[in-house]
Amino acid sequence: MNEDWEEIRFTSNTGLTLYARHYGSPVKGQRPVICLPGLTRNSSDFHDLAVFLANHPSRPRDIYCPDYRGRGESDWDPNWRNYSPFIEMLDVLDLMAIRGLENASIIGTSRGGIIAMLIALMRPNALSALILNDIGPEIETAGLARIMGYAGKVPVPTSWEEATDLVRSMNKRFFTNLDDDDWETLARQLFKEENGRPAQAYDYKLGNALSEIDISQKIPTMWTQFEAVKRVPVLVLRGEKSDILSARTVLEMERRHPRLASITIHAQGHAPLLKDRFTLGIIADFLRETDPDSMHTPETQPSAPHLPRIAT
Repeated sequence: MNEDWEEIRFTSNTGLTLYARHYGSPVKGQRPVICLPGLTRNSSDFHDLAVFLANHPSRPRDIYCPDYRGRGESDWDPNWRNYSPFIEMLDVLDLMAIRGLENASIIGTSRGGIIAMLIALMRPNALSALILNDIGPEIETAGLARIMGYAGKVPVPTSWEEATDLVRSMNKRFFTNLDDDDWETLARQLFKEENGRPAQAYDYKLGNALSEIDISQKIPTMWTQFEAVKRVPVLVLRGEKSDILSARTVLEMERRHPRLASITIHAQGHAPLLKDRFTLGIIADFLRETDPDSMHTPETQPSAPHLPRIAT
């Protein structure tokens, strides 16, 4: 067992064994956080953030990081059509019910933000603050096409050196400030390790689910679902080089949501890695400002949390 987290295994409504990490806080009482990863990603993406928040000097809090079905340490689903945001939302709600998590904060990266907006619509009392990491109600076609081009198609490298080179070559134009150690760390998040070598970290049949999207047609938006998050404060993190979330969409989100703050993460694309001290501090400040004991009354509540516009 890793000393940083507790392993949680639970049974889904379709009989799969699903996995989550729980980073326990030494002091209880603060609102917990649930971290939801991107399409092909898993709980390891949030390790640095989870350790930071769980051991925060003034406001430590419990952090839960699930692996969706077909990712990380969770079972693969024999029916690939269950790899859908709605089914994955039900799995997250099951974890929340098992752990008694209500009015939690949710941090959703990409696919995770879509699931969070569905939770806001289907189970309003489940969350009380939301951080959307490089995702919004509109997805840019170019970015979606890029993801469709690699999801379920990237060969498993034969060594960690090869894995690092592969990850660097696929992402270097979106993340321009990473060094060799950063690229290796990212590679070890994207692939599991078996017998000292990289191994597949998600079910490649996820690509089947994506293949049903026709990008030659207008991609459906989620503005209706976004309306459901207007009852809670929202922080949007957008990668400066993102090809998924446009600056135009962020501006429209700000126009529609009076309690939304947005931050541009310098020299990062889709999706910001949530590792640098600036971004970690911004997230911690947002969670602190929106904790129930810190919130203003409706009459005096500011239009958005007081945060900088750009993290460098």
